[in-house]
Amino acid sequence: MSDERLKQVSAIRRAMIRPELGAICGTILVFVFFFMIAGDSGMFSPEGIQNWGVVSAQFAIIAVGACLLMIAGEFDLSVGSMIGFAGVVIAILSVQWGLPVWLSIISAFIICVALGALNGFLVIKTGLPSFIVTLAFLYILRGLTIWLSILTTRQTIIGGVKEVAQGDPLAWLFGGVILKDLFQWLGDIGVIDTFTRGSRMGQPVVEGVPMLVLWAFALIIFGHWLLTKTRFGNWIFASGGDAQAARYVGVPVNRVKILMFMFTAFCATVFATCQVMEFGSAAADRGLLKEFEAIICVVIGGALLTGGYGSVIGAALGALIFGVVQQGLFFAGAESSLFRVFLGGILIFAVIMNTYIRRMITGER
Repeated sequence: MSDERLKQVSAIRRAMIRPELGAICGTILVFVFFFMIAGDSGMFSPEGIQNWGVVSAQFAIIAVGACLLMIAGEFDLSVGSMIGFAGVVIAILSVQWGLPVWLSIISAFIICVALGALNGFLVIKTGLPSFIVTLAFLYILRGLTIWLSILTTRQTIIGGVKEVAQGDPLAWLFGGVILKDLFQWLGDIGVIDTFTRGSRMGQPVVEGVPMLVLWAFALIIFGHWLLTKTRFGNWIFASGGDAQAARYVGVPVNRVKILMFMFTAFCATVFATCQVMEFGSAAADRGLLKEFEAIICVVIGGALLTGGYGSVIGAALGALIFGVVQQGLFFAGAESSLFRVFLGGILIFAVIMNTYIRRMITGER
């Protein structure tokens, strides 16, 4: 009898069982669809691309963390509340307490990553499902965020961050724009439209590439490298596939899961910091429902809800689909409520595709 591990697998079958397959198909279909119905609306102009590109990048930042955690077999429903909490912490420390913005940002990262570690620790030590533990943290963090903002400012929106962030050595990493000279040149030669009046006359409508987009690409590249090119990536797959079997072969499952909770909190804080620097303010209700949007991106990207299978590239494509659909309906002049209908259809398609791929892998009927 030949060893089944040495069995030859055709190139077509290898392609069919890739987790990104459904997301690739969905991405192509979505772009074709909106090119047909909104191709002349400016959706694919430089301004339009920046519009849905930024939205997709926002989804991608939190989807990377959610993807790695789901592959490790866990969920984090506190991501949205973590976004609001991190933003309020930055605003309170910098605007109300007068700390430098760079120190406020670092403090927010330390606090939120520590809370992520606490999430993981409670899941591991209590044996409770991560759904329950992080659902509790969703309410705890949201309530704590509202209480802190009202306690310090008597309101749930804290402004003034943009003013105190002027010239800060770290703030530009989250709220700045790069390649300004390139985009100015593109505007000068007519590739990009420029303002024709006002104080910004002659400047390109698209100023440059926002740092938020750069963060999204950096996290996607890092997550993909970690998952596919390192031993730790194998540990993530093993922890989500069969935690007990992974322990038997020496995988530090508890450490892997806790670190993934910490990384998810890190991604949420990146999102929050970019948002605070963009708007110049923090609001206690920011990040609402973002935890579900992150999970939807990951599922669209091919990850299994049971863990042990998925792809960061797939999650990034899921975020791209999410952003294009959300903004594409606006460019098409469609009713905004149709976004949920469209998204629900894509989600059902993705789950069916994922189930089919799982059956191909396991041989189930």
